[in-house]
Amino acid sequence: MQLVGAPPETAHLTATVPAISKPRSKNVLDLTDAAISTGEASQPESSGEHASQAKREAVPSITLPRQSSDVRHFAMDMGGSLVKLVYFSPDAEDEAADSLRPSFIGGGRLHFRKFEASKIEQCVRFIEQKRLHLGAEGGKAVVKATGGGAFKNSELFLDQFGIQLQKEDEMKCAVAGANFLLQAIRDEAFTFTEGRKNYVAHKDGSHDDDLFPYLLVNIGSGVSIIKVDTDGFERVGGTNIGGGTFWGLCRLLTGMRDFDQMLACSAIGDNSKVDMLVGDIYGGRDYAKVGLSSTTIASSFGRVVMDGGSLTDYNKADITLSLLRMISYNISHIATMTAVKHDLKRIYFGGYFIRGHAYTMNTISFAVDYWSKGNLRAMFLRHEGFLGALGAFLQDGQAQALKTSPLQGAWIEKFIKCSMPMSSDERLEAKMRDKAGNACNLWGPGESLSISSSRTDLRKHPGVGRAQSFLETGPTKADVNTTSINIFLENHDQGPFCDLLVDDQSGLESSVLDYGSNQLLSKAGLQVGVLHLVPTLQLFPLLKVPERYEPNVIDILEFREEREYWLDTLQKLNPGLLEKAVASECAFQGTGKVSCSDTHKRAKAFCLAFSTHLDRLRDEPAAYGRIGLSELLEMREECLRAFGFKDVYSAIKQQENAAALAVLPDLLADLDVLHEEERVLALIEGVLAGNIFDWGSQSCVDLYKNGTILEIYKNVRSSIARPWAVDCFDDFREALLGIDQQRTTSLVGEKQQQQDVSSVYHSRYKKALVFCDNSGADVVLGIIPFARELLRQGTDVCLVANSLPAINDVTADEMRDVLRRAAHMCEIVSSAIARGHGKESGNISNDVGKLTVCASGSGSPCLDFRRVSHDLCEATRGVDLIVLEGMGRAVHTNWKAKFCCDTLKLAMIKNSRLAKSLFQGKIYDCVCMFEPRMCDDDGE
Repeated sequence: MQLVGAPPETAHLTATVPAISKPRSKNVLDLTDAAISTGEASQPESSGEHASQAKREAVPSITLPRQSSDVRHFAMDMGGSLVKLVYFSPDAEDEAADSLRPSFIGGGRLHFRKFEASKIEQCVRFIEQKRLHLGAEGGKAVVKATGGGAFKNSELFLDQFGIQLQKEDEMKCAVAGANFLLQAIRDEAFTFTEGRKNYVAHKDGSHDDDLFPYLLVNIGSGVSIIKVDTDGFERVGGTNIGGGTFWGLCRLLTGMRDFDQMLACSAIGDNSKVDMLVGDIYGGRDYAKVGLSSTTIASSFGRVVMDGGSLTDYNKADITLSLLRMISYNISHIATMTAVKHDLKRIYFGGYFIRGHAYTMNTISFAVDYWSKGNLRAMFLRHEGFLGALGAFLQDGQAQALKTSPLQGAWIEKFIKCSMPMSSDERLEAKMRDKAGNACNLWGPGESLSISSSRTDLRKHPGVGRAQSFLETGPTKADVNTTSINIFLENHDQGPFCDLLVDDQSGLESSVLDYGSNQLLSKAGLQVGVLHLVPTLQLFPLLKVPERYEPNVIDILEFREEREYWLDTLQKLNPGLLEKAVASECAFQGTGKVSCSDTHKRAKAFCLAFSTHLDRLRDEPAAYGRIGLSELLEMREECLRAFGFKDVYSAIKQQENAAALAVLPDLLADLDVLHEEERVLALIEGVLAGNIFDWGSQSCVDLYKNGTILEIYKNVRSSIARPWAVDCFDDFREALLGIDQQRTTSLVGEKQQQQDVSSVYHSRYKKALVFCDNSGADVVLGIIPFARELLRQGTDVCLVANSLPAINDVTADEMRDVLRRAAHMCEIVSSAIARGHGKESGNISNDVGKLTVCASGSGSPCLDFRRVSHDLCEATRGVDLIVLEGMGRAVHTNWKAKFCCDTLKLAMIKNSRLAKSLFQGKIYDCVCMFEPRMCDDDGE
């Protein structure tokens, strides 16, 4: 389906509706002259005992008068409290007619309905009654869904209708819906003051600056505050005190269960019976000095403290009104402060908390006016509760119009929000036995490890409460029905770690998986139905062709052989990873911070959960969307974090950093005596040699058995010789140094003789982003000397490191610590750090560049430039050189990435299969790839 007639302004925001000139095929959505319907009878949004008690107008349908073809999809926003539905019906359609509609019709409408999430069966019956599930020519309809319920209810729709819900990003849909309504629908937005509604004038042919930027305050179960501009959106605030708070507290305090009943009840309440007012404190008088009237609320529910009564002494209506005002004021205050902070003049309130309720809108309007001192107005939307559902509805048309996948949100959301997958017992057991002594001989011949694999669907389990109980008291046999699976081990002597996976297994898996699923939600900042917890990551501004960017060099979805290889590789690395995790955490035993017994349980939980994810991907390669190797590695890190293993290699990283820093002064002294051209080569060799230290590679782990890191570094450094497998060093050296040959002329008689006397070097680059890989020798003996050379030439350097730990990759915090220690050993580094903080230090010339550190927003060994931190995006200003170091950032991902500036990719390949597939190379081959910036007319 395509979209026609949408305002051209919508093309500026990736989450909005694209505009296309004319309908070109069947199933085209024509938005030309879309408007709120004025000729239909008012209908309640849902049936129910209290549907009409709130005394508010129904959400009107939107007419599409130019629609000339049928639309065979609908969309839902499935939140924690409510399910919102948007669907299309042709005007010529007889409600009781056969489901085979005519292919050409005269106009149509978008309809809006809601249902309580706890009564999802009502929604299912409505869809069946309206025959929305029937697609063209007897097929199935396309169903777009957003919100946490899209995952929770996926099987319900599959079983009931044979429909696979197509999941969309929650925040993206909310913004898309708001933009469409504000740009295309006349009389959609309005202000509400003292019971009077005033529509915000719709300006035909208006420019973006008449709308953008604006603040969208989306009030669902929680609150998300989003800054929306012409070129994108950013979550800039939020609060956990939202509609779910009001509903939950009101239910506890009054016993009412229906939200509309609560709103209706508040209309007859008197909050002064439970709230402490200013007049209660000042003897009925105003507090004029600060402009507070005697009726201003000084403390919500504060009068209860003064009266000393019990719950039964207070009227339900008074309690309900007090709660409503308390939460409305709180949200309004936060929204106003956010708007002032970001210098925004327009605030739109959406979400199903408001529901067109007059008292709520009056309260919000008064609060915004008061806290902004009259400079801002609260504006509301007639379709406020359907922003997400409407945005999801429009995604299908947008996707086909733009010829791109509709699932552009972070894959990790889909992974995290899915319940923990279950393995196929029979297949896994056979595979483990078949591979005994080969790829799955994880630890050694003769040693076996019994793990049970649950066949219980996690979605039927109650949640985190029971999981927490499991961690404290252990599981019960009643939890699940299990089947034992034998995993053969390779090494005889594994110490206590070997035992931690074989004891106390009964009933473990269900609780383990339940715990992991919920912890993944909270650790990643995602929670079903609570929009405000979605993390904010942005597109990297220096990508040359963002819409064609694909980070992964290996397509494990399409190629089964590649998928099996990498899934098996990750499985093999699991035992060593867990051994490090347990050893690291048990080192704290006795400090009171960590229980070794608890660590063993969590390790067992992680092992089962991650293995089950890998197993699911063998059966269902697209279970979490289109993923590559980078997402597999990110999945592992998320699972580790979910079970409390925040930094598995913390102790190792500290030891290796200290050992490398001890020899850094000698290395810098050796480099300083070299000629410039020789020094640049030595620096690149140093980066490549340091990159061998990667605990995520089995070949490198094996090297650690043969010596210390310094011994390994020296051996590797001495063995690196050009030409490398990919060798663009000469091009980079010329670009870096900007070599100009200067000649002198001497006259001998009538002859002129030219003689080379010097080469003058001048730095070409103003600012470099250097993406760092591993701790220890990699960053200390490789990256720091390289960055120091750039700084010496006057180039500003920003070292970019992970936000969260991943294997032995350096984090931004660890990088800052290493640099502080290195600054005591090198005046250039010390001065550059000072200059980076706006200070001058030492006797170093001001020509030395500034040195800063930035967190990438990543917690993975790889790097996806579609999801980076706001700080990194800000740091790109003035950048004319990008350095990607390490196999994860320069090879596994971003091997083919093109940027708007010069790019240097440096890595040592620690996987023979990867080396062969990329350039017919071999393990430990080196890559020095230099790519000048792409000009505007360059192709991909």
